[in-house]
Amino acid sequence: MAALPIHGASLLFLRMPPNASLHGVAVDHLMLWNLAALLPCFVAAQAWIIFAMVRRKKAAVLKTYSHLVERLLLAAFCAMYLWMAITAQHLWAVNRFEGASAESMQVEVVGQQFQWYFRYPGADAAFGIARPSLVNAAAGNPLGLDPQDARGADDIVSSVLVLPLGREVDLRLRSLDVIHGFFIPAMRLKENTVPGLVLHVHFTPIAVGTYPILCSQVCGSGHARMQAQLRVVSPDAYRQWLQQHAKEHSR
Repeated sequence: MAALPIHGASLLFLRMPPNASLHGVAVDHLMLWNLAALLPCFVAAQAWIIFAMVRRKKAAVLKTYSHLVERLLLAAFCAMYLWMAITAQHLWAVNRFEGASAESMQVEVVGQQFQWYFRYPGADAAFGIARPSLVNAAAGNPLGLDPQDARGADDIVSSVLVLPLGREVDLRLRSLDVIHGFFIPAMRLKENTVPGLVLHVHFTPIAVGTYPILCSQVCGSGHARMQAQLRVVSPDAYRQWLQQHAKEHSR
């Protein structure tokens, strides 16, 4: 895995792996600022509790100060949470409510107990139709691709998510059975796959390497085994990988 710049504060407070996505920098900054804002309030609240326990004898004076401090702390918390909501909403909207660019590459992510599948459109840049009634992993059709649909004839299905460095990718997520949580910690990316829905999330990888893909929703007895890998490679290496898999698929 390529060496990434390590931000000491990020690792100290968040215990997160080094960021490897374009939007991850803003996510880390938001989380660190939130922690920095919460810390003084937490310390002040605990200090006031200790002070109140020690100064029990001066109950009348303490009661007057107590009401004042309570109002000040409540006002500080309200202002802080309002600021958090406004800043977080903007970042959330960029990744969830605003669509990916027209030049972004399309990849489908499918969750099924207890496996992740990744489908790439072929040369026609279109996904073929997938039908639940045709799902048959033993027969080599884990996603239920319709053989009668010509658009799916060149689709590539992989158990590893391979992406080119520096290019935005638009993931369309769906599930074949229960709710799964598609989670790539290094990309600061988490989104559920929900049966009957197709959800989208987009990001841009900025560091070559291999990163774990996890399931963040308890989806059954094999939940802990539901893992995969994201491999971010150079654009040339990605083209070679795509060509190789296209040849294997056409055999």
